[in-house]
Amino acid sequence: MTETTWSISELAHEFSITPRTIRFYEDQGIVSPSRIGRTRVYHPRDRTRLRLALRGKRLGLQISEIVSLINMYDGPKDTIAQLERYLALLAQHRDLLTRQRQDIDLTLTEIAEQASACEKLLVAKRKSA
Repeated sequence: MTETTWSISELAHEFSITPRTIRFYEDQGIVSPSRIGRTRVYHPRDRTRLRLALRGKRLGLQISEIVSLINMYDGPKDTIAQLERYLALLAQHRDLLTRQRQDIDLTLTEIAEQASACEKLLVAKRKSA
């Protein structure tokens, strides 16, 4: 039985990303395709790692965090440590996003206050003109 493989264009199409994105993840050590001449050949491990990297990106994780998490699965299979590390990373990221949301809410409130004050001044200026 032969192992299923994919070309860069097949993976790019499957994940709706560009080949350049896949090459970026290759540069980061996330995927390691074999080569037949100049053609990259991706194996199931590469496909899985690419899927995990894209999931990490959707969660807003930094590339170093993504690499760290993915590389854990290549080490000893201590799932407790892996899960604890992942939970800690998710909690840290959730806290960051919560702070950012609070900052955005504050900024939106300030914008609304400034817009209201500006509208009142504009009405007053129009009445006196």
